[in-house]
Amino acid sequence: MSSSPTPPGAVAGKPVVVLRPAPQRTDRIFTPGALDLLRDRFTVVDLEGDPSEKALDEILPETFAIIGQPDLPAERLARAPALRALLNVEGNFFPNVDYETCFARGVHVLGCGPAYAQAVAEYALALALDLARGISREDRAFRAGRERYVSDGNADAVLLNGSDIGLIGFGNLGRSLHRLLVPFRPTLRVYDPWLPPGALREFGVLPAGLDETLSRSRFVFVLATVTDESRQLIGERELALLPDGARLILVSRAPVVDYPALLSHVARGRLLAGIDVWPDEPVAADDPVRGLEGLVLSAHRAGGIPQAFLSIGDMVLDDLTLLARGLPPARMQPAARELVGRYRNRPVT
Repeated sequence: MSSSPTPPGAVAGKPVVVLRPAPQRTDRIFTPGALDLLRDRFTVVDLEGDPSEKALDEILPETFAIIGQPDLPAERLARAPALRALLNVEGNFFPNVDYETCFARGVHVLGCGPAYAQAVAEYALALALDLARGISREDRAFRAGRERYVSDGNADAVLLNGSDIGLIGFGNLGRSLHRLLVPFRPTLRVYDPWLPPGALREFGVLPAGLDETLSRSRFVFVLATVTDESRQLIGERELALLPDGARLILVSRAPVVDYPALLSHVARGRLLAGIDVWPDEPVAADDPVRGLEGLVLSAHRAGGIPQAFLSIGDMVLDDLTLLARGLPPARMQPAARELVGRYRNRPVT
């Protein structure tokens, strides 16, 4: 096979970086300053306007890193002998890459999940405070002329401060949320089967089984990713363990929860819930969930804010700069060889 021509504009000593960020956009994840630095430090081959497989194949033999996650089976990776990094800027590790080949070849596979963690954590806290005090519910009542003054509107109000709180999952989201919850002096129980109890105790939380976490928590944050093991993790049996009046906040992945079972508990007035992710998005216009009291509804808004998106570009630039110097990445999330094949997350549209 003949070698590919030198990329137009390539400079000796500047590694070739392919920019193919779909479904993201370059202007969404890079500030002008960060993009200028990227182009100053690397030979950037911009394929955003030409995402064809042919264009990618032509440049692969020269490529040091790819910003994006195009299909990379083993035979395609074989045509990229200089590849050292794949930087996913969508937020999920999808099964369109031969990860084993990447690991065997020392290709760093990095994800941008940490960029969203703070935004999601703050949003989850906001949902919890809303559910604790009925903020959006009483706002709707006020606008409709049904407001209740002073204690009349607080019959079911509770404090987050000093509460028993359960976290289902303690990855990027759980750790960011933990920092926000500490000032409320809660008793924090964490269920995460991927972490040993000692690792959890180092954060000052109580390791607990799923049943204990649910049955002893007034607030439960569902923060787990989707695997075959976690699909429908919170079903009817688990929901029945929650105390009456408990508040459940779901901001990670919809398949982790049995929605009909959860909505049934909410409809009966036994539980309150704040939901940001849904089994089918967009939610149908006539879905009964829209009129169900006891819910705070959100249209998958927790993480996708401009600050979070722009931090992705900064993370990409920092880690590419380190890799070009022969140093390990420091800001993005490395794909774990033992875990990356387990994820079952869907693309966010």
